[in-house]
Order: sequence, then structure tokens, then C-alpha cells
Amino acid sequence: MPAMRPRVSTRKGEVLAPALTLLLVPEEAGPSLAFLRFQVQKTPDHNQTRNAVVSYFAGEFYQLPELFRDEMTAVFAPGSELATRMVKLKEVLLDFSQYNQSYRMFAKVRQLPAGDEDREFSLWHARAFNRNIPNSSMVLGFKPDWRSAIGATG
Repeated sequence: MPAMRPRVSTRKGEVLAPALTLLLVPEEAGPSLAFLRFQVQKTPDHNQTRNAVVSYFAGEFYQLPELFRDEMTAVFAPGSELATRMVKLKEVLLDFSQYNQSYRMFAKVRQLPAGDEDREFSLWHARAFNRNIPNSSMVLGFKPDWRSAIGATG
């Protein structure tokens, strides 16, 4: 959905990405991570995997915000220049928009290390839609600065 694909800019307003897919990671990521890993490894049928994962997430999964971590994630190709630049910047501006609502906030950026549960969740989530995501992919965390958040309607 467009609401999870914010425009990403520098503090000075330079657009780094017109839309970047961000993932919400559950506080208790273990069960969802196990489900994702199982679905991807269960069958070579990409459509079956995608349908199972979409069904899983389409229900009540995203209905309670308190069940999710405050840090969102995004998966990038190994050695991604964009990801490397955002990590060096340490902070970006995220502009979310859907229907007649928009939100803008700064977020701290960090690269998640190998073995990090949020990183693993993000990689297996991405693999449900593209099995060719390598382990060497870069996974970044985006921690919102809620004090900077500005919303608008219209």
C-alpha cells in the first residue's frame, strides 16, 4: 500500500527515493519469522507462497499498533549505494501519504547486523515475494522521531 512506501529525503530536502517499501516488525517476531521461513521453504511455487503470506498478513495481523516495534525496516540489494548513503546520513525525512492523509517525520537510520531478528524477519518477508533475496542483502532500520511528526489532511 502507498502508506508504507514513503518518499525519503535528506534533512535539506534532497529526495533520495521517491518511494521506499518499509516493513512493520512485530514485537514478538519469532512466530511470524518461523511462518515466513516455512512458507518460502515449503514449496517452489511462488504463487502458493505469496498467497499464503498475503492471507496471513491480511487478517488481523496489522490491527493493533502496540504489537509492533517502533523501528521499521527495509531490504536493499547487497552494496546498495542508496542504503549506504542513508546509513552515513544517520537520519532521513520520511513522507507518508495515502488517500487524503499525509505524515512527515524524521527517522534515525541504522544497518541491522547479521543474526538480528528484525533483519531475519525482513529478509524472509521479502523472500516471500522474491525468492532471490540473498543473505548478503542490506537491511536498514528506520526509527521514527515521533516528536518531529507532522500530519495533514486534505
